[in-house]
Amino acid sequence: MARLAQTAGLTDIQQEILSTVRDFVDKEILPVATELEHRDEYPQQIVDGLKELGLFGLMIPEEYGGLGESLLTYALCVEEIARGWMSVSGIINTHFIVAYMLKQHGTQEQKDYFLPKMALGEIRGAFSMSEPGLGSDVSAITSKAVRDGDEYVLNGQKMWLTNGGTSTLVAVLVRSDEGHPEGTAPHKSMTTFLVEKEPGFGEVRPGLTIPGKIDKMGYKGVDTTELIMDGLRIPADRVLGGATGRGFYQMMDGVEVGRVNVAARGCGVAQRAFELGIQYAQQRHTFGKQIAQHQAIQFKLAEMATKVEAAHAMMVNAARKKDSGERNDLEAGMAKYLASEYCKEVVEDAFRIHGGYGFSKEYEIERLYREAPMLLIGEGTAEIQKMIIGRRLLEEYRFQG
Repeated sequence: MARLAQTAGLTDIQQEILSTVRDFVDKEILPVATELEHRDEYPQQIVDGLKELGLFGLMIPEEYGGLGESLLTYALCVEEIARGWMSVSGIINTHFIVAYMLKQHGTQEQKDYFLPKMALGEIRGAFSMSEPGLGSDVSAITSKAVRDGDEYVLNGQKMWLTNGGTSTLVAVLVRSDEGHPEGTAPHKSMTTFLVEKEPGFGEVRPGLTIPGKIDKMGYKGVDTTELIMDGLRIPADRVLGGATGRGFYQMMDGVEVGRVNVAARGCGVAQRAFELGIQYAQQRHTFGKQIAQHQAIQFKLAEMATKVEAAHAMMVNAARKKDSGERNDLEAGMAKYLASEYCKEVVEDAFRIHGGYGFSKEYEIERLYREAPMLLIGEGTAEIQKMIIGRRLLEEYRFQG
C-alpha cells in the first residue's frame, strides 16, 4: 500500500528532492527531535544539514544561486520536515516569506544584494507584522517610520517574531505617513523595511533590541521574540520596492505563501500523528487482541487517514494555484483552515489511542499534542480564514438581482 498523502504529477526532480528530504527527516530529525524539543534547544546541526541540502535556496531563482523550485515543491518539503519536527519547518518558513517578498517586490539592487546570500543561508530572514496590542488587525499597527534626510527613523514594538534571535534580516511592517495625507486608509500608509541586524539577543544594532525568547507551550527550539525599535535608523534604499505605502500589499502577498506553509505543516504533523497512532494500535493488546482489531480504533484510524488525505489535497491545490500566477487567497485560506483543524483532531485521536501513555513525555505524541495548537493561530486564526473565505465566495458568487 502506498503512503498517505501522495502527490500526482510531480517531475523526476521534484520526486528526487522529496526523497532526499524524507531521508534527511528520518535519519537526522526524528531521532533527536523530542530530546531537543524538551530542552528547547535550537537545532543547529539540523539547520546546517538543511543548508548543505540547499533548502534555504529552494524557491530562490537560479540566477541568484537558488534552485528555482515552485511553491508546491517547497510546500511538500515543509510537509516532510514538519512530519519530523514542526519547529524546523518554522525556521525555514519565515526565511522563505522574506525571500519571496524580495523576489516579487524588491528593487533590482535589493534582489542582487540579498537573494544570493539568502540562497546560501548566509543571510537568514524573518518578518514582523504583529504587535503587542493587535493580532490579526494589521490596520491597527502603531509602529512608525519618519523620514529624516536619506534615512527613516523607526520606533515601536513588534511581537511574535519567529527567528527573531537567529535571523540577520527582518522585513518589518510599520506605518509611514510620508506622502499619505491624513485620512488615508490605514493599509495605504504602511511600508515594509528591510532591517539588517546581528544574530543574538539584546541590542543587535543601534536602536534595535531583541529581548530573550518567549517561553511557549510548544513550538520549542525555534526562537520566538519581541522586536523593539527605539530611534532605529534605516537607509531609504532599504524600503522594500523603493517606495513607501506598499507594505500592506507586499506582506499580504507573503502571507499567502505563509498560509500554504502552515497548511503543509499541519499536513506533516497530522501524518506523523497518524503513523504513531496506527503503529501503537498494532503493538498494544487489550482483551486478548491488538487494539487495532477493535472496531472503535479502526473507526478512529479511518477518520484520521481521511483527514490527512483531504488536508493534503487542499494544500497541494492552493500551492499549485499560487504557482500558476493566479490569486489564491481563497484556496490558501481554505487549506490553512482545514489543515490546522484536522491536524488538531488527528493528533488528539492519536493521543487517545495511546491512552495513558500519550500523557508521558517518553512518547512522541505528547510533543505533537503541544505543537498542534500553534497551527490554529499562526498566519491567521480560523475566524480570520473564514472571513477571507466568505468575502471571496461573495465576490465569486455575487447575486445579480
